[in-house]
Amino acid sequence: MISYKDYFLIYSGGGVSIKRRSRTDIAVDILRVAMNGAKKTHIVYEVNLNFNIAQKYLEMLKEKELIKHENGVFITTDKGKVFQEMAKELKL
Repeated sequence: MISYKDYFLIYSGGGVSIKRRSRTDIAVDILRVAMNGAKKTHIVYEVNLNFNIAQKYLEMLKEKELIKHENGVFITTDKGKVFQEMAKELKL
């Protein structure tokens, strides 16, 4: 099921078009928000996800050691920072 939060509204020339965010885009956004440490609630609001979807992404990012969870705060790891930079560079 696709959530409305997986879409961006793009306004151009009087019209509106919708673009779906990729899984990589969402992961990179989470890593960006968690760069200096962020609670789950902050990530949910900044990345515009619901709590259940955010939890799945956070679990996946933890499994891949791109993010760590310490004292209730999520922090992007060095490996996560490298991934984030690589993802930015690959966007043409």
